[in-house]
Amino acid sequence: MNEPDCILTINAGSSSIKFAVYRIQKLPEPLMTGEFKQVNSNSPVFTYTDMLTGVEKSVPIEISGQTAVIAYFISWLKKQLFFDSIEAIGHRIVHGLEHAGPALVTPELLAELHIIALLDPEHMPAGIKLIEAFFQFNESITQIVCFDTSFHFTMPAIAKLLTIPRKYQLRGLRRYGFHGLSYAYLLGQLEIIAGKEIAMGKVIIAHLGSGASMVAIREGLPLDTSMGFTPTSGLVMSSRTGDLDPGVVSYLMANDHIDAATFSHLVNHESGLLGVSEISGNMQVLQNKKTTNERAAEAVDLFCYQSKKYLGSLAAILEGVDTLIFSGGIGENDTAVRASICSGLNFLGIELDPKANDKNNLVISTKHAAVTVYVIKTNEEIMIAKSVVEILTNS
Repeated sequence: MNEPDCILTINAGSSSIKFAVYRIQKLPEPLMTGEFKQVNSNSPVFTYTDMLTGVEKSVPIEISGQTAVIAYFISWLKKQLFFDSIEAIGHRIVHGLEHAGPALVTPELLAELHIIALLDPEHMPAGIKLIEAFFQFNESITQIVCFDTSFHFTMPAIAKLLTIPRKYQLRGLRRYGFHGLSYAYLLGQLEIIAGKEIAMGKVIIAHLGSGASMVAIREGLPLDTSMGFTPTSGLVMSSRTGDLDPGVVSYLMANDHIDAATFSHLVNHESGLLGVSEISGNMQVLQNKKTTNERAAEAVDLFCYQSKKYLGSLAAILEGVDTLIFSGGIGENDTAVRASICSGLNFLGIELDPKANDKNNLVISTKHAAVTVYVIKTNEEIMIAKSVVEILTNS
């Protein structure tokens, strides 16, 4: 395992840290993958898989809090045989403002990230903490950030506008779009699977997981997406509201006297499927409960209803659709959700093959459907690794 020239990729969320180790010469196969879950709880869970042996291990850790988990993570990495071979670290950073691609972390960029974090306090701090922690351990380590917003950088100006006074646009308030690393990977996979001509056609990708969004792509470029200024917007999600009438904000401020931090927690951690069902934000749990619990059924139906609505609106922006891709934890695995979203969309040329859908086949549309519908597993980590290699090669 003591191979030279490895890359560590880190995908930090608000409550999880995913990582992978790649040998540069053997991309895209990882050497190891792992994840810390529930990092803000009193009982975080750490699992990792040695890809050479296929052995998966779960390690009990008696710590709590994001800072403690990060310290444990670095300490654990130092004990691994590959650690001295890590040449660079690549981080997924949710918000990048006007950054059109990955960037080498410098003191100036790190200072900028702290400013950007004010726009998205739910997701940015964890990534910044990890960058700083690795610099504290080794100030000369090469670190590179890959922004989820970069994929959407070329969206038409009209799709970026927020309907508030223009002066706020100068402060960076506009629609950015997210899940960019996932979308870039899936578009690349479509080209490998179906050819460049298909990938350059009218494509809608539905990244449906605990965080959910959709994007419309034509000629390889994004035209519009469901998420906007922050990842809280767009589709209803596990515990995020998705789009919300701004009048709700003023109502709660006036009548419940809530402040900005309380409201942010409400719309990011107490709402969405969790808020509607009052049971869980986990789609699988809700599917299991929907026959006996009306609110669980309503939450599932709402997710499918909103997904269908966004799919139709993005098809209108594209003036038709050639290809639809489902991905993300729900999109890749929940056959019932896919069937519900696509039901009644024959007028768009979308028609699922029930047997293919139930088997989670690569292609789940009927042979004669005008729109080819795919189920493709996403891989944000390999996109981070490739971006790191590109910067290392060109620097």
